[in-house]
Amino acid sequence: MRNRAITPWRCQTIPLYARLVRYGFRKHATYVWAALAGAFTNSVFGILRAYILIALWQARPGLAGYDMTDAVTYCFVTQAFIGPMQLFGGGLGLPERIRSGDIALDLVRPAPLQAWTLAEDAGRAAYLFLVRGIPPMLVGALVFGIHFPDGPGRWLAFLTGFTLGVVVSFGWRYLIALSVCWLLDDRGVAVVSLVLSTFFSGMMIPLHLFPGWLGDLAAVLPWAAMVQLPTDLYLGHAPVAPALALQALWAVVLLGLGTAGTRAIRHKVVIQGG
Repeated sequence: MRNRAITPWRCQTIPLYARLVRYGFRKHATYVWAALAGAFTNSVFGILRAYILIALWQARPGLAGYDMTDAVTYCFVTQAFIGPMQLFGGGLGLPERIRSGDIALDLVRPAPLQAWTLAEDAGRAAYLFLVRGIPPMLVGALVFGIHFPDGPGRWLAFLTGFTLGVVVSFGWRYLIALSVCWLLDDRGVAVVSLVLSTFFSGMMIPLHLFPGWLGDLAAVLPWAAMVQLPTDLYLGHAPVAPALALQALWAVVLLGLGTAGTRAIRHKVVIQGG
């Protein structure tokens, strides 16, 4: 009897999340021109960043353990991460649903709110990686020449790190979205999140360039798991097991905090308009 009860539950749950991933993918595929415009913008800014890094590495060869091609590759890989990792914040519709009161319906769905939202966000990230992430890397390869992982092992390490980075990014953005339940307005915390994400993720410059204790601290913060670690895995500049372990740790911690936050809003929450 126990096995009969478990089997239907699994059959119902797994297709549900697969459908949610597909829904997230198709939802964002509706805005294909917006994604292509983002890809164009990321490519242009990637070229500008690349010339700045080339000038810096010409003056300081071997800086941060990268050669010049590594630095240019770093530039375009991180540009490709902007959309999938949603580094500038947002990407989740929870704040608007909290303000409208629709979050009450979300909390009674046949799946946990966090898991439901993560599945949709995974579809979004997959679409933006394909349409908005790959074009800047192709531009970098054509204009400057960039490195590519040199074997299936490095590709697997990179894709695993990229996936964990998306989960860490989601975990952080989910907590920011939930804060609307108590703060009523997420604009202030969103600005703080933007500053932290761009500065400590490695999006602006490699974290290896940070001096002393600041660099050591930045390397173990959750934002490094979104950009710096996956990029180093791509370049082969990070030990695979420790890098993936740190990303997995932050994914578990942030998702755990998200679960606790979801449980808290079931008991006490202020909804604007609800």
